[in-house]
Amino acid sequence: MRAIVFLALAGAAAGCAQQRKADPLPAMVECDANRVLDLKGKPRSPAIEADALARSGAKRIRWIEPGSAVTMDFRVDRLNLHVDKDGTITDARCG
Repeated sequence: MRAIVFLALAGAAAGCAQQRKADPLPAMVECDANRVLDLKGKPRSPAIEADALARSGAKRIRWIEPGSAVTMDFRVDRLNLHVDKDGTITDARCG
């Protein structure tokens, strides 16, 4: 009887030891602000936003106006476009 219990426990332990193949992780989307630095001096617009998204590789854009409060969280998939009081792009950074 002990042999049967031992074999049952050994079989259960062996089943737990099998490893599942890990699902492949999705590719990380990373922003590259260097690709859109030529936008400095251009006015904020929906067309510029679409162009910046496409060329930077970012998934989202955050427009940062003078004096606006922004969170300090870093996101590899976000492009930050800084604008002056007139809405002209002054800088582009990821994060």
